[in-house]
Amino acid sequence: YDFDAATVISFLRQFDLMDDFKLNIEVNHATLAQHTFQHELQVAADQGMLGSMDANRGDYQNGWDTDQFPNNLYELTEAMLVILKAGGFKTGGINFDAKTRRNSTDLADIFYAHIGGMDTFARALMAAHAIIADGKYNQLLKSRYASFDSGKGKQFAQGKLSLKELHQLALRNGEPEQISGQQEYFENLISNYL
Repeated sequence: YDFDAATVISFLRQFDLMDDFKLNIEVNHATLAQHTFQHELQVAADQGMLGSMDANRGDYQNGWDTDQFPNNLYELTEAMLVILKAGGFKTGGINFDAKTRRNSTDLADIFYAHIGGMDTFARALMAAHAIIADGKYNQLLKSRYASFDSGKGKQFAQGKLSLKELHQLALRNGEPEQISGQQEYFENLISNYL
């Protein structure tokens, strides 16, 4: 049941445990599940199940749980956007359970690792706050998903439109007009704050 946030939430919901637990999300577990950290945080936040996070990452190529210190400012800024938009942590926080690498043998390496990780989180928090305060990112995001705010899109988002009805709608209307998701623009917008 511990594959990803959605699986854990489904398990907790199935056994009526939603009020008893919150999720602790870790970058490395997200990547091992083939998801982004931001995705896993968003899934937990959307269900009111975000409890805390582990501040460690893995090696993205080797598929091991290496518990390395965080250093990816872009990734953590995306994470902080989710956390801030969810209203912050209610009961948990950021757990630094990372470890220095085997060849980092000096006592100072532990100091550098913790300070670097905390500074990266602090900088990501500042960037995420600035992105939200500016308003442009949220405005673009709202515009991107506007089709879910009214009509059939809203009915679908509220679970009031079945897959069969959605299929019939697609058959009647044919291929929809293609609208750009502007992914690169969103990515560049975030980068402007780093």
